Amino acid sequence: MSAADVVGPQALPELQAQVARIIAEAKQQGASACEVAVSVEQGLSTSVRQGEVETVEFNRDQGFGITLYVGQRKGSASTSASGDAAIRETVAAALAIAKHASEDDCAGLADPELMARDLPDLDLYHAWDITPEQAIERALSCEAAAFATDKRIKNADGTTLNTHQGCRVYGNSHGFVGGYASTRQSLSCVMIAEADGLMQRDYWYDVNRRGEDLADAASIGRRAAERAVSRLGARPVPTCEVPVLFAAELATGLFSHFLSAISGGNLYRKSSFLEGALGQQLFPQWLNLDERPHIPRALGSAAFDGDGLATYAKSFVERGELRSYILGTYSGRKLGLPSTANSGGVHNLFVSHGEDDQAALIRRMGRGLLVTELMGQGLNLVTGDYSRGAGGFWVENGEIQFPVQEVTIAGNLRDMFKQILAVGSDLELRSNVRTGSVLIERMMVAGS
Repeated sequence: MSAADVVGPQALPELQAQVARIIAEAKQQGASACEVAVSVEQGLSTSVRQGEVETVEFNRDQGFGITLYVGQRKGSASTSASGDAAIRETVAAALAIAKHASEDDCAGLADPELMARDLPDLDLYHAWDITPEQAIERALSCEAAAFATDKRIKNADGTTLNTHQGCRVYGNSHGFVGGYASTRQSLSCVMIAEADGLMQRDYWYDVNRRGEDLADAASIGRRAAERAVSRLGARPVPTCEVPVLFAAELATGLFSHFLSAISGGNLYRKSSFLEGALGQQLFPQWLNLDERPHIPRALGSAAFDGDGLATYAKSFVERGELRSYILGTYSGRKLGLPSTANSGGVHNLFVSHGEDDQAALIRRMGRGLLVTELMGQGLNLVTGDYSRGAGGFWVENGEIQFPVQEVTIAGNLRDMFKQILAVGSDLELRSNVRTGSVLIERMMVAGS
């Protein structure tokens, strides 16, 4: 059996048997209910810099985590070991924690009748038969293409190829057991451009379930180099209030902030500016946000959530109106609402978009800032206040004029969401959030 087989679909029966042993041990030690997640994974990481190999690392991890209940008391423990002694000790540790925990009326497994029944095959596992030597060659060719793109590319900050494959099984004392094998492959390149004694750094990457479907290594290197060169001569702009266009790869973050704000954990803790916003108009009427968890091979796809409930397609925002929170079993109980089968998060969020690509949105913007880099955290989820260091390009008369750095963009997410003028057709497919570039009518840009 090959190494790939050990962590691929062939590992499922063994992991399922391990889940059964752990649940049986928990019951024997006195738990009234329990849930277990068992996983095994491995990967190869290869990085090069300046034509030299920096690292070749092979990693392999395994282990399990158990959450058990004694009535309404909860305890959790985990280990990287998998033998019978480790199972007994980890269960005992979780049980000791539960016995000292406070009672929680919302604690416990999801109702038995809600457990997933039929789990679709989402085609998430595609082992990549690539040797370390081949991985090095691909990374080197990516970097070489970057250096060949422009004479102003003077240095490299690392080109890395990663492969990952794993198998995970979740089960609970209701009798639910579900598992899947998955893969994730990526290639990234970071380059440094220099001119007139000044340097700029930028990157590009691709990620896919299938290694064979990754973008050509040379094209990734060229894109990283072009982006770095395009930033040379960057300067601040005077403080102003102008339209702001978020490049698609950054616009994903805007909608990720929104998902955090409507997540049950933040809502019941009263730490979200969207507490009580269900039914409110938060976005323009033309905008929809929906979850599509069963797309074959997609990076965010999942057949069941962290509580064992079957995932399903749903709208969070319809015609600009908030239609649903993001709830797991526990957060739903805390809010007096049913679970939306989102314990563990959202799986493949789709943002509705128009037909204009980024270039068309730049023309539509006329004058303003195209943001291609964000720095710092700068978000207060309680108030929605947003302030981030940014870099990108200044636009006049619908055309890029010069690169921009050392500015801060600021606003409030409530206002920013309402002021979305358009979402581009240049969809970002390397993320769990699928969106194009986002044009916002007005934000404060603080510069020189």
